[in-house]
Amino acid sequence: MPKLWDDTIEAHRRAVRDATLDTTAALVAEHGLLSVTMSQIAQETGIGRATLYKYFPDVEAILFAWHERQVAGHLEHLAEIRDQAGDPGERLEAVLEAYALISHERHGTELVALLHRGEHVARAQQQL
Repeated sequence: MPKLWDDTIEAHRRAVRDATLDTTAALVAEHGLLSVTMSQIAQETGIGRATLYKYFPDVEAILFAWHERQVAGHLEHLAEIRDQAGDPGERLEAVLEAYALISHERHGTELVALLHRGEHVARAQQQL
């Protein structure tokens, strides 16, 4: 169970949110998308169900938030690679290689189909 208390309320909320996202991703990977419940997530995160519902209305909302965080991290990583020294051709090759590796990491098709219908994916595609 993670340590979920920090010096500021904002840091505490961020820690609870991040722990919830990480726990949910692990539970889905272990048990499958349709087997995960809000009660399991709350228990594994180390918070009460009422607290969990203050952050997210359902499992799908948690998964979308987790995926949005993942996509943002991927975009940051690709931008870092793009901004490295080298001629444009080398940078493009490096970005495409990194993108291919990210794309290869995709999980089960059921989860991918659910997560890729969010607006955050369209925004990420525009950024690319």
